[in-house]
Amino acid sequence: MAIMIHSSRTRKAIAIAVLAAALAGCGAADLISNGLSYTRAVETDLERATGVKPEVGFNWHNGSFQSVTVTFPRVYAGKPLGELADTVREVAAREFKQAPDKIVLAFSLTK
Repeated sequence: MAIMIHSSRTRKAIAIAVLAAALAGCGAADLISNGLSYTRAVETDLERATGVKPEVGFNWHNGSFQSVTVTFPRVYAGKPLGELADTVREVAAREFKQAPDKIVLAFSLTK
């Protein structure tokens, strides 16, 4: 019985080590553990660039950094939309240390 318990624990330890190595290799562990600090950094950088603080979120699924969503509290008229999109794309890729599959740029419209 003691041999089976030891063997089961060893298998679990090996499985955890393999999973950790796989996650570390693709940057997923870093993204998950530091995601909140990355979103705050994007918010701060975009606020400096535009004067408006957006809300930033991200979606990671099955080892793939799928998307970053940047929502400004109002329509931003300080630069053309294309320039704003370029700024958002650059800041998101830099702060998250990798480019997502897509970036969703949104504006909140209130009454």
